[in-house]
Amino acid sequence: MAEPRRPDAGSSRTASARRTEAARGPEQAARTALRSLAGLIDHPAEGVSAVRRSDDGWCVVVDVLEVPRIPDTTSLLASYEVQLDRAGELLEYRRVRRYRRGAADE
Repeated sequence: MAEPRRPDAGSSRTASARRTEAARGPEQAARTALRSLAGLIDHPAEGVSAVRRSDDGWCVVVDVLEVPRIPDTTSLLASYEVQLDRAGELLEYRRVRRYRRGAADE
């Protein structure tokens, strides 16, 4: 007779434990920031252009398509700075830059 299956040790973790894991490294912080920002604004994320560790968590810069245009090189994008705490919770976000896709960096 087969032994009854036990739940995986990881499946009984609390939500806060999962959030802590979510912001453990730069890759997880970037994914968490993308998801958090997408839940707040109604624009598609293009990607992450910067991740840095801060005293109380992570600072992630997410690039977002704000105004799609034709041709695509004239579309307006924006960079949002997303602050996460050590547990991966969103503390704040703000738009720090708006630019044309075809524009060269200053």
